[in-house]
Amino acid sequence: MKTLILSATEVSSALAIQQAIDSLGDEGGRIVLPEMELTLDRGLALRSNVELSGQGAGTVLRMARGRVYPLAGYHNYGMADVPLQFTDGLEPGMTVAIRDNAHQGFFETFARITWVEGTWVGLDRGLESDYSAEQQPILVTSFPLIYGEGVEHVAVRSLTLDGRRAEQPAGIGSCRGAALYFIRSHHFIVENVLEGDFAGEGLGFQMCRHGHIRGCRFNGNAGNGYHPGAGSTSVLFEDCLAEGNGRAGFFFCVRANHITVRRCTFRGNVDCGISVGTRDCYNLIEDCRVEDNEGPGILFRANPRPTEVHSCRVSGCHIADNARRTGWGQIDILGDAHDLALVDNTIIGLAGRERAGIYIAPSAQSIWLANNHITDCFPAIIGDRGCFAAAEPALACGYEAARENHFRHLKA
Repeated sequence: MKTLILSATEVSSALAIQQAIDSLGDEGGRIVLPEMELTLDRGLALRSNVELSGQGAGTVLRMARGRVYPLAGYHNYGMADVPLQFTDGLEPGMTVAIRDNAHQGFFETFARITWVEGTWVGLDRGLESDYSAEQQPILVTSFPLIYGEGVEHVAVRSLTLDGRRAEQPAGIGSCRGAALYFIRSHHFIVENVLEGDFAGEGLGFQMCRHGHIRGCRFNGNAGNGYHPGAGSTSVLFEDCLAEGNGRAGFFFCVRANHITVRRCTFRGNVDCGISVGTRDCYNLIEDCRVEDNEGPGILFRANPRPTEVHSCRVSGCHIADNARRTGWGQIDILGDAHDLALVDNTIIGLAGRERAGIYIAPSAQSIWLANNHITDCFPAIIGDRGCFAAAEPALACGYEAARENHFRHLKA
């Protein structure tokens, strides 16, 4: 593997790092950044077969101060440019997000600027939606600090990412970005990354498979700490932390399946510790600590059939002092959830609050509970007799259980 060990003078800008990444070509290689603190005016785009690494806490990549540029009236879907009221400070190579008050999710556009002429800005891709003047469309200099689009066999290691949230007038949506973000990618590794204070999600990925996330910390973000979404499959999280995020510590989005979350800690998040929802199935949560979250420690969201949660296992976890503001219990099982197994967990209630240890909605079915040690919860379990499974369900859960047919819905 070709390795480029760069000095501080060689990486004095985001552009310089991007040029080093691009210089590796299709064969790829390893970029090693020095101890430094660098402000990024654009996101760093990974290429396939590239590893980007640093010196841990000594290599700090910071978000530049954000700016907002109103669009000059209506502009339509598919156009690889956008009219603005002014373009001061924009230049080719910068990464930006475009959206309005009506369009969110994948209707938001993330793009790289290709040219600037007067009040028009060129983009490296077409707009993802029509943007109408009545909906106050804007271009914002908000972007993932590091991202991979359609890449394979990549790694990000030993870096510190600072989102500088207080200096961002607007963030990027969770479908199109995060502090560290992947889309339509596979075989990716994120290891020993320390991230915080981003105006959006911490780590997010969409339509991805075969990922390993180890020894990371994603704290204090406006959104969720970790956000696997949009059909992502076969991913392993180990020994990670999410603390003090503005939403959940860990948010399984839509059809995030065959994911293992092992020996992770989710603490003090504004929403729940772990949230599992729409078609999020065959997931394994084991040996985790989930504590002091404002919502339930673990929430199985209120999805109706046919988008309900099913076939997930929670085992060996320490779940304590959650549901400080919202939630029925330390673990809430809502909607039409079924075939869930909660085994060998320690569940401790919040002092002075009458909350259940495990709350099971009347609509849930086939819930298996075994060897859970529940204390200081009142009552320990809420659930109709018909909610419980007669025998432990045979579940093939988590990263290790993923097979080739489990990701045939993905092009990556």
